[in-house]
Amino acid sequence: MLLARMKSLWHRIFHWQEVDDDLDEEIRSQLELMTDQKMKEGMTLDQALRAAQIELGGAEQVKEQVRAVRTAAWFDSFLQDIRFAFRILFKNLGFATIAVLTLALGIGATTTIFSVVYGVLLRPLPFFRPDRIMAVWEVNSKGNRSHLADPNFDDFRDQNRTFQAMAKYAAYEDSVSDGAHAERTTVAPVSPEFMQVLRARPFIGRDFTEGDDREGAAPTCIVTYGFWRDFFGSTGDLGRTSLKVEDTQYEVVGVMPPDFQFPQDAMVWIPADLRGENRSRTSHNYLGIGRLREGASAEFARQDISAIAGRIRGTVSANNDYLLRDATVMPLQESLTGEAQKPLSILLGAVVFLLLVACANVTSLMLAQAAVREREFAIRSALGAARVRLIRQYLTEALVLTFAGGACGVLGALWGVTGLTALAPQSLLSGQKILVSLPVLAFALGLSVLVAVGLGTFTTLRATRGNLRRGLAEGGRGEAGAYRRQRVSRMIVAVQIAITVILVAGAGLLGRSLMKVLEVDPGFRVDKVIGMDISLPWTQDPKAKAEQGIFYSNLIERLGQIPGVRKVGAISKLPMDGGLPDGMFVLMTPDQVPNDINALAKSWDDKSRTREADFGVATPGYFQMMRIPVVRGRVFNESDGPNSTHVAVISESLALQVWPKQDAIGHTIEFGNMDNDPRLLTIVGVVKDVHDYGPDITTQPTVYVDLFQRPRATMTITMLSDADTGSVAAAARSIVEGMNPEVAPKFRTLEQLYSASLGSREFNTILLGSFGVTALLLAMVGVFGVISYGVSQRTREIGVRMALGAGRNDVLRMVMREGMLLATLGILAGVGGALALTRFLKSLLFEIRPTDPATFIGVGVALIFVAMAACYLPARRAMRVDPMVALRHE
Repeated sequence: MLLARMKSLWHRIFHWQEVDDDLDEEIRSQLELMTDQKMKEGMTLDQALRAAQIELGGAEQVKEQVRAVRTAAWFDSFLQDIRFAFRILFKNLGFATIAVLTLALGIGATTTIFSVVYGVLLRPLPFFRPDRIMAVWEVNSKGNRSHLADPNFDDFRDQNRTFQAMAKYAAYEDSVSDGAHAERTTVAPVSPEFMQVLRARPFIGRDFTEGDDREGAAPTCIVTYGFWRDFFGSTGDLGRTSLKVEDTQYEVVGVMPPDFQFPQDAMVWIPADLRGENRSRTSHNYLGIGRLREGASAEFARQDISAIAGRIRGTVSANNDYLLRDATVMPLQESLTGEAQKPLSILLGAVVFLLLVACANVTSLMLAQAAVREREFAIRSALGAARVRLIRQYLTEALVLTFAGGACGVLGALWGVTGLTALAPQSLLSGQKILVSLPVLAFALGLSVLVAVGLGTFTTLRATRGNLRRGLAEGGRGEAGAYRRQRVSRMIVAVQIAITVILVAGAGLLGRSLMKVLEVDPGFRVDKVIGMDISLPWTQDPKAKAEQGIFYSNLIERLGQIPGVRKVGAISKLPMDGGLPDGMFVLMTPDQVPNDINALAKSWDDKSRTREADFGVATPGYFQMMRIPVVRGRVFNESDGPNSTHVAVISESLALQVWPKQDAIGHTIEFGNMDNDPRLLTIVGVVKDVHDYGPDITTQPTVYVDLFQRPRATMTITMLSDADTGSVAAAARSIVEGMNPEVAPKFRTLEQLYSASLGSREFNTILLGSFGVTALLLAMVGVFGVISYGVSQRTREIGVRMALGAGRNDVLRMVMREGMLLATLGILAGVGGALALTRFLKSLLFEIRPTDPATFIGVGVALIFVAMAACYLPARRAMRVDPMVALRHE
C-alpha cells in the first residue's frame, strides 16, 4: 500500500500533464454517462447535455474539487505556483538574473565564511565523546594560562576526583632517522594515559603501557599511518621497525589509524619520562588533557583542579613568580581554537551584514516589480483570488529566486573555500581541513529558506495591502502617489548605506592598522636571509656539549663557502618564530656566588635581585648579519672562547629596566636555570631591541649568550645570500648530510616568517575590505535603482514642473537633493552604528582607536561621492525629459 502511494505521488509530481489529461478524460466520460441517462428519461440531446452539465457543475470547478481531495493536493498546487513563478521570472529575465546573482553573492560569501567557522570552531573533534575531554592548565602570577610542570601534573592526576584519566603531552620538531634516511618531523612526548584519554587505539600493534614510561625502560614509539606507510612501506612486521630520535633508538610498537592526528602535525609519539621527570615546579614543559568521569561537569572539574593547585601553593615555600598561582580546565576544543574565535566571529558578523545588504537590494528590486504588477494583482483579486493565495504565489516566486541564488552561492562557496584556505594563515585555521560539508550545506539550505521567507513575506505584504481592485478603476492615474509608494524602498536603501558604512569603516580601521604595523621597524633585516633549523641530540654532558659547539663552528665555516652566501650566523630561535624562551635571572657579583647548589637556589627568593628576560643563544656573526645595531659595548667575537669569561649581550630595554641610571657594561648576572650552566655572565654589550614575537607585539627584554661558550643542541643557522634560495638550501643540505646523515635540516626565509606574522592581519583586512567594497557596489546599485525608478514613475510630474517654468538644472538639483538626502540619512545612521560596533575590533587594531576620526571622516566622504555618482545619471535623465512628451504620456 505504501509503495503504491509513493508511486502515485511520484507520478503526480513528475507527470502532472498526464494526470490532468486523465482527469479531463474522466470528466468527459462522466458527462457522457449522465447525458445518456437523461436521454433515456425522454430529453432531447441538447436538453440532456445541458441538464448533465448543470448537475455535474463546471469542469474546472470539478477539477479543483478532485485535486483538493487528492493525497498530494497541496503539492499539486505548489507545483502550479512554481510553474507560474518560472513563467513570471522568465518574462522578467533581467530582474531575475540580477536578483539571483545578488543573492548568490550574499549566500555564497556567508556559506564560505561559515565553512571556516564550522571547520575550526563548531565541528566536533574526531574523538569519542569529545565534549568530555578537557584541557588542563596552570595559571601563573599574571593570571595567564601556562603549561604544566611535571610534579604539578602528577598531583593533578593522582589527587583529582573528576577525571577518568589524565595525560600530559608536548610537541617539537626533530630529526627522525630509520637508518637509511633522516626527516625532520614533529615528535610528541606523551604520558601512557594519552591514548586512553582520547579513546584512540592503534590499528596495528599496541598502545603505551605504564612500564614504557619508566626511567631506563626500553624506548618504544607509536607512529601515524602516513609515517608507517612512507617510512616503512606499510610493513605488518613491527618487530623489525625502529626509529632514531636524537640519540635514542625507539622500537615501533604501534601504528595509529589513518584518521588520527593529535597534537597537530605529530608523526611520532614517544614516552615522556624515559629520562626521568623534571622535579622543578617552575619548569613548565607540558600540556595536559583529561577525560571527565560520568556525571562530572567541567565546572566541578575546574573547582577540583583549582583546589589541588591551592594545596600545591600552600605546601611549597618558594617565593617564585614562576610557581603556579592557580589551575583551570576548559573544553579541549575551546583550548585549541581560542585564538581563532574572535576574528572568525567578527568575519561571520561582517558577512551577515553583507548578506543583509544583498537582501536589501533584492527587496528593492522585488518591490519595484510588485509596483509594475499591481494591475495583475488587481485582476486576480477581482476574479476571486484571496489575498492569502496571492501571498503564497509571491512567496513561491521568492523561494524560486532564493533557491536559485543559494544553488549558485553554494557552487561559488566550493571555489571560495579553496581560495580562503589558501589565503588564511594556518594559525587561524588551527590545522583543520575546511570543506563544504553536509552541515555547511544544511546551513546554506536553511539560510536560503530564511531569506526566501523574509523577502517574500515582506514584499508580498507591501504589494498586496489595501484594496487591490481599486487599481483597476484608477488605471494609470496613480503616478501622483509614486513618491509615497517609494518610501519603503528609500528606507531600505538608507539601511543598505548604513550597513555599508559599518563594513567600510571596519575595513578602513583594519587597513590603517595594517599600515601602522608595516611602518614598525622590526629591528633586523628581513630580506635575503635564509634560516636552516638544525637539531642535535639533547645532552647535559659537558664533553658532548663541547662537541656540539665544534659541530656548529665547522658547519658555519663550510656554509660560508657556498657561492652567493655572504655571511653566516646562528640564533636559538629566529625572530617572529614564536619568540625565545623566558626565564628569571639573578643580579649577582663574583663575591656573591654561593658555595653550593642549595645556597644558589635560595638566591632566587630575593626579589630585589631577580629579574625576568628572554634567553637567546647566538654566534658572533649573527648581530652584524641581521643588522641589529650595537648601542654600547660590543657583541661576541673570537676572543670569547669556551674557557674564557662567559659573556652576555643584552637588549636596550633590559639595560634601561635594570640599570636605568648606570652603564650595564661590566655587570654580572646568573641565568643558569635556562641551560643548567651556573657560571656568571658578564655583560659586554647592549643592542637594540628586536620584535621577536611580531612587529605588532611589544619587544621583550632579552639576554643573549655565546653559542661557543654555552652550546645548545637546537639552533637555526642564518645565511645572508644573494643567490637563489633553492640552490643555497640544496648546497647546505648536502653539507649537513656529509657532516651527520642523521640530522635533517629545515629551511625557511625570514621574509616568509615576517609575512606569516602579518598573515592574520592581512587576511582580516582583505576579507573585510572585500565585503566593504562589495557592499559599497551593491549600495551604489541600490541608490541608482531607486532614484532611476522614481524618475521613471514621476515622468508626468517632471513634465508638469518643466511646463510651468522649472529649468533643467532645477530638475537636476531636485533629483540630486532627494538622492543625497537619502544617502546622508544612511551615512549618519551608519556612522552611529559603526561607532557602536567597531569597538569589537579593538583587539585586532594596532595603534588605532576603534573611533579613529580620520577613518570615519574618510569613509563618510567616500560614501558621499559614491552616492553622488549613483544619483547623477538618473538626475541627468530626468533633466532631459521633454515636457510635451511627458504630458501626452497619459
